[in-house]
Amino acid sequence: MSTAIEFNHVSKQYRLGLVSTKTLSHDIRRFWITNVLGKEDPYLKIGETNDRASKGNSEYVWALRDIDFKVEQGDVVGIIGKNGAGKSTLLKLLSRVTGPTTGTIKARGRIGSLLEVGTGFHPELTGRENIFMNGAILGMSRSEIQAKLDEIIDFSGCERYIDTPVKRYSSGMTVRLGFAVAAFLEPEILVVDEVLAVGDAEFQKKAIGKMKDVSTGEGRTVLFVSHNMASIRSLCKTGVVLDKGSVAYMGNVFNAVDFYLSQNAFVQTATHVDIEESQHDKNRSMDAKIIMAEFVDDKSVFASDEDIRIRVKVQSRVNINECRVNIGIYNADETPIGSYSSDAFFKLKVGELKLLEYTLHRPNLALGSYSLAFSVGMGNAQTGETNLDVVHHVLTFDIDRMSKDEKKFFVKWDKSWGTMRFEASVKEIA
Repeated sequence: MSTAIEFNHVSKQYRLGLVSTKTLSHDIRRFWITNVLGKEDPYLKIGETNDRASKGNSEYVWALRDIDFKVEQGDVVGIIGKNGAGKSTLLKLLSRVTGPTTGTIKARGRIGSLLEVGTGFHPELTGRENIFMNGAILGMSRSEIQAKLDEIIDFSGCERYIDTPVKRYSSGMTVRLGFAVAAFLEPEILVVDEVLAVGDAEFQKKAIGKMKDVSTGEGRTVLFVSHNMASIRSLCKTGVVLDKGSVAYMGNVFNAVDFYLSQNAFVQTATHVDIEESQHDKNRSMDAKIIMAEFVDDKSVFASDEDIRIRVKVQSRVNINECRVNIGIYNADETPIGSYSSDAFFKLKVGELKLLEYTLHRPNLALGSYSLAFSVGMGNAQTGETNLDVVHHVLTFDIDRMSKDEKKFFVKWDKSWGTMRFEASVKEIA
């Protein structure tokens, strides 16, 4: 089997807050040493690991450091890692959105990329015009694009708006069309960042099914970034775990997921969390965002039948007539297992801070570790709800014991039996 993608000691360095070095003396010195004297770039010798949790002493950080691996043709590779680990930077380098600081990348074949909502789309052009433009960028002829046009439109579900400028599309519609273009215009390599999280459940299922068809049935190579370990396991053959810009593990996808989870197991953190900028989903408008979350009772260990009270603080930068905060629960495998959406909506004014308190009534979870995600939704069931902000794994908590009443029903309980608990009865009928 031939090699489709080859990363040869690839590194990417950034100066914090700036593009290039942004000082004339630095730029002249770098140009003189590298281009005139032919010596090594002096700024490659400085810089720190990209650890977003610590302040650091240098203005320079390595978003990626010495990435060296190969991807075989037809393989489906899941790129796993915490926020800030370098996953999106790796895909941007492969897609030639930016170039590596050191090292080389070899890719054999056309690359179709879906890195952010609206990647490669011109907002003033219609959906149909953008399909043809993207196909031309991939090197396809007009007749080739025309042959796939009906399939692309049908898969995207945007037929009614296909001749409307993309600037009027919602984020969900944009990502639907973007994925359909990337998948159906037949690039040899398909690169997908976590933008699929923008779509609804029905579209995510379709998209994952299409990626399976692309890799298994058509022999194309897929690189897929996601925080959903269930999707990674079901779709991918190989897993690459990134940690602070370096490859921490590469191998069978099940072993890679186990390695990632063992290295990033939930630990008891502060019961009050101020949300960092890096924790927000980059594909949202952020017109209203969550800036704080906390457990009201100042603890993060609960019984299975105990109420869990949570406060969240929301800040708006526009006037919003109707919005709400939704809560999602993930298990230690980072699989979503439940959610809560309030029927009560509230208004926000520009710059307003709103503090909300939620109570999860006796969630009846199995023994184990869990995390909470939050989203700010605007709109309702009639108008359609759009998520303005999403933050994952903000608060973590443990269910460590059952109530006395439950013990008569559950003589023995093992957290490996699952995440949701239930009671049942049986009777003899024959």
